[in-house]
Amino acid sequence: MDTNNGSDTKPGSLTRQNDHLLHRLYDLQQQFHHIPQQSIINLATELKLPISQIEGVVDFYSFFHRSPRGRYDILFSNCTSCGDLAMMQQLCEKLNVSPGNTRADGSVSIDATSCIGMCDQGPALLVNGRTITQLSAQRLEMIASHVEAATPLDQWPAEWFRVQDNVRKNGLLLGTAFDTGSALSAAINMEPEALLAEITKSGLRGRGGAGFGTGMKWKFCREAKGDAHYVICNADEGEPGTFKDRILLTSHAHAVFEGMTLCGYVIGAQKGYLYLRAEYRYLLPELYAVLSRRQQAGLLGAGILGQTGFDFDIDIIVGAGAYICGEESSLIESMEQKRGIPRVRPPFPVTSGFLGQPTVVNNVETLAAAAQIAIHGSEWFNTQGSDKSDGTKILSVSGDCTTPGIYEYPFGVSIQKILDDCGAENVQAIQVGGPSGTLIGPDEFERKLGFEDLATGGSFMIFGAERDLLAVISNFAHFFAHESCGFCTPCRVGTSLLKNGLDKIVSGHGTRYDMDEMYRMATLVKRRSHCGLGQTAANPVLDALQRFPKLFEERLLHSEYAPHFDLDASLEEARRITHRDDAEAHLS
Repeated sequence: MDTNNGSDTKPGSLTRQNDHLLHRLYDLQQQFHHIPQQSIINLATELKLPISQIEGVVDFYSFFHRSPRGRYDILFSNCTSCGDLAMMQQLCEKLNVSPGNTRADGSVSIDATSCIGMCDQGPALLVNGRTITQLSAQRLEMIASHVEAATPLDQWPAEWFRVQDNVRKNGLLLGTAFDTGSALSAAINMEPEALLAEITKSGLRGRGGAGFGTGMKWKFCREAKGDAHYVICNADEGEPGTFKDRILLTSHAHAVFEGMTLCGYVIGAQKGYLYLRAEYRYLLPELYAVLSRRQQAGLLGAGILGQTGFDFDIDIIVGAGAYICGEESSLIESMEQKRGIPRVRPPFPVTSGFLGQPTVVNNVETLAAAAQIAIHGSEWFNTQGSDKSDGTKILSVSGDCTTPGIYEYPFGVSIQKILDDCGAENVQAIQVGGPSGTLIGPDEFERKLGFEDLATGGSFMIFGAERDLLAVISNFAHFFAHESCGFCTPCRVGTSLLKNGLDKIVSGHGTRYDMDEMYRMATLVKRRSHCGLGQTAANPVLDALQRFPKLFEERLLHSEYAPHFDLDASLEEARRITHRDDAEAHLS
């Protein structure tokens, strides 16, 4: 399916969460091109929130700004798969604006942003939050022309905003037809306990990367005491190279929403939330339309399918650009109109989650799988897979291959099989599970996909022999330094030091001492960071040092130590201005 990402106007009957802080701030950002201080004060009064809390939220999320952005706010992805910062520089030159700034006339601002989930059809950018894919030199020329002519965004060519599914290989989930309401019909013919037993028996584990048993999570939440129970679908897939949830929400939304409703049926929840990443805002109109159709069909609301006491409704909350909100406790903090800072655990969300109540947080793919299991049974699901990993996995394949896109495989498939299917040749390395996952070389391509070997949330990034792999690792280090929430010192400081160390080596100023320091720092970040995302932030550096040491050694100076800052070189401009190049104008 192709999606033309236009406005996010919602059907009148399902205009929800209008009073949520993130949504109100988004409206202000769209209206004023920044968040004025007076608007913050007014919003604090209206929502009965402290001014400091709103200011903290504005400063935390990357898509909110205190200073004005352009009427055309253009953000180029800096992902290794869907980004091209050379193109960003070209457009900056065409429009006479420097990266990170707004042009003096206020018409345009251009900057880089983290992966926007278009890795199968890049290079890509966001303009006022809307995605443009398949960038080319010609398209850049036309974008510049439309900006200079002040052409309204709705009058830009529609094909620019088209987002394709690019499903290359179907499996159990993507290849099995889903009749709307069929999972719920199957569920009400059995008790919640029986459905829970079937989910548990299937061996379904979380598809977001952590791999916790879905049945066990639902059971813990069901047994937890609280005034209310909640279901949250985590659609904040911010891991670079991941875009599978985009396809599920585009073409399999009924299955996802039905999975949420099934979870509500099991744990006794009457409310569910889909937390959608900001880069997928263009999906809102169709998602609300699906919710509306489900409500009209008696699949949402009070008395679902005529069953007294089976009440469940779903709202959508849209994020504002924060990778950390993919971590479940950070996501819950964001839903509670706060900064997305990870919570101290325990308690875990299943006992104390949203609003302090028992909460299940599941990935999009996990919930879609649960809906199919309710229909076809646990055996249908767990007859595929490996010994310790039941079912199939949907992969987001991107990078140096002929056919990037979505591939679904039973667990246990070899890495080499995936490479053969997507047309990847002369491969230097694979990043399995995104930057926070595992980097492997050709000698490990016979390893298997699965929780017992190579676990993944879905990202599968391919780097050919022509790639500067050290530059890729540096890109990942910059990503983690930028996306650190700043809560704990090991992650906040450590990721910045790793970024600086890699920059020094990439620029040719590093030494063996710097390599050793990076290893020590990466180990500290991995062991001492507060949350799971911080603990995996050092993975690219550690994997590269272990598996690709020559990448670093080829860039090293032969001295034992070299400062990153060359003071004598920094005086070159002063020497030119004063027309001096004698010995006294140089440092010994």
